[in-house]
Amino acid sequence: MSDGEWGDESSSSNNRGRGRGGRGGGRGRGNFNRNNDFDSSQGGDSWGNDGNNGGGGGWIDRNDQGDGLSRGRGRGGGRGRGGRSFDNNADDGNGFGGEGDQPPVSDKPRPTYIPPELDDNDFNSVEVGMNFDKYQNIEVKVSGDSVPTHIESFKNSGLREVLIEKLEKCKYTTPTPIQKYAIPVIINGRDIMASAQTGSGKTAAFVLPIVHTLLSKPIDLVFERDYCEPQCIIMSPTRELAIQIRDVVHKLTIGTVIKHSILYGGTATGHQRNQLANGIHIIVATPGRLNDFVGRGIVSFKSIRFFVLDEADRMLDMGFKPDIEKILNHQTMVDRHSRQTLLFSATLADDIQMMAKCYLKPDYVFIAVGEIGGACKDVKQEIREVTKFEKKKELIKVLESLGDCTGTMVFVEQKRNADFIAAFLSEKDYPTTSIHGDREQPEREQALRDFKNNKMKILVATAVAARGLDIKGVNCVINFDLPSSIDEYVHRIGRTGRLGNSGRAVSFYDSSSDNSLSSELVRILKQADQEIPSFLGGGGHNGGYGGGQSFDDVRQHNNTDNNISAADEDAW
Repeated sequence: MSDGEWGDESSSSNNRGRGRGGRGGGRGRGNFNRNNDFDSSQGGDSWGNDGNNGGGGGWIDRNDQGDGLSRGRGRGGGRGRGGRSFDNNADDGNGFGGEGDQPPVSDKPRPTYIPPELDDNDFNSVEVGMNFDKYQNIEVKVSGDSVPTHIESFKNSGLREVLIEKLEKCKYTTPTPIQKYAIPVIINGRDIMASAQTGSGKTAAFVLPIVHTLLSKPIDLVFERDYCEPQCIIMSPTRELAIQIRDVVHKLTIGTVIKHSILYGGTATGHQRNQLANGIHIIVATPGRLNDFVGRGIVSFKSIRFFVLDEADRMLDMGFKPDIEKILNHQTMVDRHSRQTLLFSATLADDIQMMAKCYLKPDYVFIAVGEIGGACKDVKQEIREVTKFEKKKELIKVLESLGDCTGTMVFVEQKRNADFIAAFLSEKDYPTTSIHGDREQPEREQALRDFKNNKMKILVATAVAARGLDIKGVNCVINFDLPSSIDEYVHRIGRTGRLGNSGRAVSFYDSSSDNSLSSELVRILKQADQEIPSFLGGGGHNGGYGGGQSFDDVRQHNNTDNNISAADEDAW
């Protein structure tokens, strides 16, 4: 479903271009339409819905030299809103076509799905496990000039008391290493590039200090009807992760003056727009829907104080980079010296670091908890050699060995296989559901709810569920198909073994298709002190992410790294 589908609306905005025509009444709204599957903006058309007898109905192709972000002019009866083309090089051209132009016809109905209201009783996050104390011995690498001193407890962190109370209510008493080092850095106004293992509390590491700053140094919200200037944007590559981040924000801001909202595809845009009507502090968003709202002039970046990229490596790869650059290079975006830019991920290769440097202030702080790109040692990894035609039989063997298979995630590469495997397991009397990009948004959210509530014991998923999802009770991850990249493997198995809990990951290795991944698998297994099967060769290279790259700050030749243990109180 297109992220950018817009309901027929005739209300006006004070911040949009006007096209003046001949006589007649009514107003029409410009539209910015996109088709995409993974919440990134890949082309599309912009067209205007007529108001009552209103002018301005023509649609604008992205390649036309229409008015990208200022005003659109048109002909027709009455006044009309200029259609927006997201083209930063556009002239002050024709926002509308002639009277005979018609908007393109889509075979797909506009999204009408409105997500259920947040229920505070639904927030079931992962609880601290028996191995949590081991986190304190993980090596932490910090680099940068005049790095603020890390904290040892939430109570002595400088966070506002209301946040301390909320953390206690959530039973979070001890910060994880990434939280110990990131919170004071962000509170002190520094940019940050941070990497930490999956399930190590990265989301709270940036949400807590952002909320603290918004409460401690309040600035009036700027908004009008159909226009708002958020003070914080948090970007996520997938809808499911965006929803989860929003839930964390909600937990930490409920009962305060902080307003938050979420923008993601597959849902009614009119509903999401209404959530912004009274001003907003924090927007959690996927790239496609955010660019859509920006293109319509509904969201502006003039008041941005924080810009966050979660899963930064995925956000900056070739699939999402154009969307992120549209946002960061938008004419309303404040420059990097006027905002804090925060990048977080479990995997940050050297090339991603080099790419990201231009978005941050030069004195940004780099934090790496453990080894960048490494798997959590609380996950017991097992690689089984299985041919393509034996995988279904081997899957049943694994499930039988689990006894109670509640909390099992099965990853596949192709969307059609997700439904196929889910149906296969259901026929075998295993309660199973699936989630992938071709399912409608209500179905995707219902599948996650059913899995979280144990109504379904098994969730078959594609890459949309590989990153960031924090689901309580995931005991085993099965890679029915291995991914094409090692970082995706690390993220997948990171759905289990979170916050000191033990987990298990079983992967089916087919030498005919997975051979290119063998050396990287060997490296990951060695790092996590796992057994290396003989069919992988065991002699894969033992260092460097992504073909021998280092695991340190790419500025290290200019800066002296501080290699410290999170348990060493005297290191600073």
